[in-house]
Amino acid sequence: MNATSSAAAGMMAASSRFNASAQRVAGGDADYAVEAVEAVASKTAFKASLAVMKTADEMLGSLLDIKA
Repeated sequence: MNATSSAAAGMMAASSRFNASAQRVAGGDADYAVEAVEAVASKTAFKASLAVMKTADEMLGSLLDIKA
């Protein structure tokens, strides 16, 4: 699995976690402290995966510049 695919999968997983947390809050039967932590954790995971995606893009761009 390459870095881009791994980052995309991480972003999708983080987005799913955030949406699940939002659904639990919207349902009204959630522990708001736990869901607040889950929202921050999923946001951080998404940002980390995005950083991996950006780095992989920069590395690929550098490689293509070298090959050109």
